[in-house]
Amino acid sequence: MNQATIRKYVAEFFGTFTLVFLGCGTAMLLGCDTPGGYIATALAFGLVIVGMAYCVGNVSGCHINPAVSLAVFLNGGMSTTDLGGYVASQCAGSLFGTLMLRILFGIRDLGDRTAPEGKDWGMGANTLAGVDDSILGGLIVEIILTFIFVLVILGVTSKKANHGSFGGLIIGLTLTLVHIFGIGMTGTSVNPARSLWPAVFAMGDAIKQLWVFIIGPFVGAFIAAVLHKFLEADLPEKK
Repeated sequence: MNQATIRKYVAEFFGTFTLVFLGCGTAMLLGCDTPGGYIATALAFGLVIVGMAYCVGNVSGCHINPAVSLAVFLNGGMSTTDLGGYVASQCAGSLFGTLMLRILFGIRDLGDRTAPEGKDWGMGANTLAGVDDSILGGLIVEIILTFIFVLVILGVTSKKANHGSFGGLIIGLTLTLVHIFGIGMTGTSVNPARSLWPAVFAMGDAIKQLWVFIIGPFVGAFIAAVLHKFLEADLPEKK
């Protein structure tokens, strides 16, 4: 494995760590049961993407999401080996971010015994509570939101589009948008790595329903990759 490849994997690890640490951390700190906490959580996830796009985007492409990596792979943008390396790095970054949140909120709890029971221990995990525990409802939400998010990413980063330096901002705002809709439904995953370790640490319904937040985003990403390839089939590459 050469140094360029290692740098890409490190970038994906760091980017996914930041997404989970700041995105899920905001949800844990503020909660999503008030308009302020709801919007702040959506903005946290979106702003992380903006920051990471300009921080590590030139190194790894700033996927920080296995569903995005799958779509890029299906469109011929990366090798099978890199797909595996990206996903492993993203899952490791999610683990580290979740572990740091667990440690920090454990310390916070020691000094704040008045915190409502359970407030800080949802770990920002996804559940189906917002769709009345409907598996079908959760899958529909996650498939559609991931489809929209990934299709925007593929369009913005396409060599046939040449959107320039605004790509990171557009992608971050799109993630904010899908969170504004999805938080009240499923907590908004659209990212299997983001959902994995928070669910493992939270346990309960989160771990039982985790598969929905893995399968849904992958299906949405697959559909987005197929549609993107169809839509751009005859477009010339811009210089």
